[in-house]
Formats: sequence, C-alpha cells, structure tokens
Amino acid sequence: MLIQFLLHMKNSGLKISTTEWLDLIAALQAGVGGLTVEDFYLLARTCTVKDESLYDKYDKAFSAFFDGVRALPDPFDFNLPDDWLNNPSLKNLSDADKAAIEALGGIDKLMEILNERLKEQKERHEGGSKWIGTGGTSPFGHAGYNPEGVRIGGPGKHGKAVKVWEQRQYKNLDNSIELGTRNIKVALRALRHFARTGSSEELDMDDTIRSTAKNAGLLDVKMRPERHNAVKILLLLDVGGSMDYHVKASEELFSACQSEFKHLKHFYFHNFIYDQLWLDNRMHRNNLTALSDIIHTYGRDYKLIFVGDAAMSPYEIVSPFGSIDFMNERPGAFFFKQLSEHFDKAVWLNPTPQDQRGYVQSIGLIKEMMDDRMYPLTLEGITKSIKALT
Repeated sequence: MLIQFLLHMKNSGLKISTTEWLDLIAALQAGVGGLTVEDFYLLARTCTVKDESLYDKYDKAFSAFFDGVRALPDPFDFNLPDDWLNNPSLKNLSDADKAAIEALGGIDKLMEILNERLKEQKERHEGGSKWIGTGGTSPFGHAGYNPEGVRIGGPGKHGKAVKVWEQRQYKNLDNSIELGTRNIKVALRALRHFARTGSSEELDMDDTIRSTAKNAGLLDVKMRPERHNAVKILLLLDVGGSMDYHVKASEELFSACQSEFKHLKHFYFHNFIYDQLWLDNRMHRNNLTALSDIIHTYGRDYKLIFVGDAAMSPYEIVSPFGSIDFMNERPGAFFFKQLSEHFDKAVWLNPTPQDQRGYVQSIGLIKEMMDDRMYPLTLEGITKSIKALT
C-alpha cells in the first residue's frame, strides 16, 4: 500500500524525496501516530510536505487515494464492528411526503425551538421528527429531510439547512493554477493602466541606443520615469458550500489577478458579507479581520470585485443571526451596504450559469443590491465587468 501511495502522490505533482519517504517509514515502524486515516494523514504530511503552499494539493491527492477508507489496512490489524462505522440509514421520502412537511416559521422560531430541544433532550435519536438526531424529518440534526432546518454535525444531504452548526474548514484557493488563465489575463489587462511616479530611475534602453548611435558611438545614457501598474484591486472570494463546484474557475481567476495586478489584496468569505472576513481558510476561526479595518485600510480608489455564486438562504442577507458561520446581530445587507458605499467601483462575478439564476431568490436580491452589476464568470462576463469598473 505504501508504494502505491507514494506513486499516487508523485503522480499528483508532489515532489517527495527518498529521504522524506524513509522518514515516514521509520516513523510508522516506531509506532508514531495512530491507527486511523486521520492520524496517518497528519504523519505523512509532516514527513513528506515541507511547503505549506502544497498542503491543498496534498489534501486532494490524499483524499482521492483514501476515499471511503475509515481505518488503515494490514499490517495494522485492528477491526471494528461494521455497525460502528456505517452511516445511519437515510430515510427516503416521496415528493408527497416532502410537500407535507411544513417549515417552522423563520430562523427566529427555529433558534427558539432548538434552544428548547437542547434543554430537554437526554439521549441519541435517529429517524424521528422532533429531536436532534440523524435521518428522519426533524429540523435539527443531519442526513434527514426538512425544508428549513439547522444542520448539526455531519454532512449535508439536501442543501436545505439555513444554519450549519459545525466548525467549517475551507481550503485556500491555489494561486499557482495556470491552465486556462491565459484568456482571463487578456480580459483583465483592459483594466490595467500605468501612472508615472517617482524620479527618473529607469533605463530607457531604446532611447539610449538611439542617442549613442547619433553621438558617434559615445555612450549617452537616457533615463525615464519608472512605470508602475497603478490599478488597485480588492478581491473578495466566496469559498465552501456550493462554491466547491466552482473552485477551478475561481482559482483560474485568482491566479490571473495575481499575475496582472501589482496592487492586489484578497479576503475570503462564505456565502455573504458580514462584519468579519479572513485571509487564511485553514485558520479563519482564529484569524478574522474586521470589516471596519478593511474599510479603513483600503481607500476608495480600490476597485472591489466579489466572486461567488450568491446562492444561499435569503435569511443570510436580510435577517439578523442569518449567517451560517457567525451569530450576526445585524443582517448581511447592513455590512454589504458599508462596503458598497465606501468603494466607488464594484462588480460581482457569478459562476452560476445564467439560465439557472432565476431559481435562486438570493441571486436576485444581491443583483439588485449591486445595481445590476453582476456578471457571469466567463470571458464575456469578465470583459463586461472591466468596462463597469473603468
């Protein structure tokens, strides 16, 4: 298995030396780590990946190799009963069953009832309609069905939850992605403009050659003001959830922006803008940046670009405490207005195909808040957004 794993990692673009691989084998022989895939994941990453920028690539390769594996195979002979590891059975509802389930009346009512359940519940439940558990039709828990619920732990199944009660982990976008970015760079280049700043410190090679030739071969050095790319970009990137389907397009745009713009700053958010953004998805819970600090740090001359599918519960935009990640006392629309009033130029790039947007209420809300400056994340859309920014 280890040889297959090594070859898989190399084929995934990770450069792992013989020394690093022998270190991993020695650690395994010494009994370092545990018997789970999670333990091996950390041990192998520690031994073989020396650059944090490669963690995302390692995660993807590791996940593909160990997909569906919960415990390490032989020689680690340690078996658990199957019923300990299997997911609980999922209750399959007909369309008529789903139509019969009524929503509880908004996020305030949901949170009120959840508080009551937390006080009353004393044991695990599965397949019911009231308690916090798995499967079934209860609004609280995971792996069941309810048109408007609070997902507590576990993976989502139907995408209906209005709040997710778990610590979410997102991966930073990989700005080394180059495939497919060439045309994006060409489109972005229309936004670039240069300003002459500073003193004459840059050698004008063409003029120097021309003047030297006219001067009978005597060197005549010509200088010119240094040219700087003066455009400033603040890029806000939606990550996680439904944006997982659009990672490639987001990475290509991110990579192209880093290549084309000298003054580029970026932050991440999930679904919508609230009073805190973050720079590192792996540590976003511990390293948040206040929205007020961003507004005070970056002037009105920055051009603001949002990238996100704008697909979410409308509560996240218009209701206090509507955020999936934060207990926001003010609605997301309040913080969004602060940003839009501070920056003179702003656009929203949306990877959702235009023919699918009419089915998502939140997209219409955000498009209206953006004064119709929402464009598809395509070459044509980027070109139109550049015109709007200039």
